[in-house]
Amino acid sequence: MRPPFEPARFGDRRRLRIGLLGGSFNPAHEGHLHVALMALRALRLNQVWLMVSPGNPLKPVRGMAPFEERLASARRIARPPRILATEIEAALGERYSALTLAKLAKRFPRACFVWIIGADNLWQLPRWRRWQELVARTPMAVLPRPGWTRKALAGTAARRLRQKRRRPGHLGGCAPGWTLVPAREHPASATAIRAGTRA
Repeated sequence: MRPPFEPARFGDRRRLRIGLLGGSFNPAHEGHLHVALMALRALRLNQVWLMVSPGNPLKPVRGMAPFEERLASARRIARPPRILATEIEAALGERYSALTLAKLAKRFPRACFVWIIGADNLWQLPRWRRWQELVARTPMAVLPRPGWTRKALAGTAARRLRQKRRRPGHLGGCAPGWTLVPAREHPASATAIRAGTRA
């Protein structure tokens, strides 16, 4: 499998730091790009991959656009070569984040992956399959989301992971841990966009 990055572009001797922003992208919007840009800068990443899910197990199939349509929307907001849209999760045949991460780590041993989520996903993290396995081996960056940030920081996952919380500048290398990236909350919502499209 050919990786979305080009190692020669960043130098062959250093380990690449790749942010993974997974999601349905139903559709992709400026809020996704905002998150990718904030993480890219705050965490000093080489790239961010907009990793389009073939199907989120926690979301209903009804109302979900076809995969190719969602991938196309992610490609429209991408900013190559630093922010790329990719179908790599579908190519790996996975829908669960912990399993996707495990396969990516084996296929691309020279990359250091950082998992990027919104505060809404930090809140629901305990519903993810094998979520504790994911955070035990992967650095994770949490971005503020309107109506979710305070709630998520007081939630089950944040409480269980409180000893692994790091300041943004201290989430370096590939060591596990998590941080809240200081960034403004972007109001864009795929749900609202879909509602506006139907109206």
